[in-house]
Amino acid sequence: MLTVHDAKATQKTIASAGRPRQFVPGEALQNALQLFWHKGFEATSIEDLLGAMSLSKSSFYACFGSKQTLYTEAIRAYSDSYFDALCAAARAATDPLAGVHAVLAQIADPQGGSKGCFFVNTVTELAPHDPGLTTYCQGHIARVATLVTELLVQAGFKPQLASDRAAAALSLAMGLITLRKAGFPPERLEELLAQVRHLLVLP
Repeated sequence: MLTVHDAKATQKTIASAGRPRQFVPGEALQNALQLFWHKGFEATSIEDLLGAMSLSKSSFYACFGSKQTLYTEAIRAYSDSYFDALCAAARAATDPLAGVHAVLAQIADPQGGSKGCFFVNTVTELAPHDPGLTTYCQGHIARVATLVTELLVQAGFKPQLASDRAAAALSLAMGLITLRKAGFPPERLEELLAQVRHLLVLP
């Protein structure tokens, strides 16, 4: 799999229109990701991608194969980077419960505006029609849930209760992304996110 970190460090030369064309695949992938995030998969044309990625059609197909393959690479790169950021937020917290709050706040991102989350946008637009993507998205959600569950266990919750509370808290946080896209004001989103504190009290 082409990862952002590996690709940024390595330049590839692809033959294009009878002459070599140099580009950094990771940068091209990031440009494609931003375009997909802004327009969605269906509304993004190959011509849009070629312009955003500064590629010829032959270079595009030689490196990425297809629009669908490119999108899959983009969502995987985004999700891996996002998960790393969530883990970092948890590690930087003063205690496990503070780590849970930090993770949930980063997911919900009440100040993030109507652009939404690329992962959630993907789940909404494509996952219902793409079994492979559905499986991947479920796996990503599961690893985030495991992160939150482990933090709750460290905070003193029994494993099953920790798992249940983690699932409920993530449902709230991810639901707030939808409300954010619908134009709910940040202040209201912050109020709703604060309700998660009721889930994080030891019985």
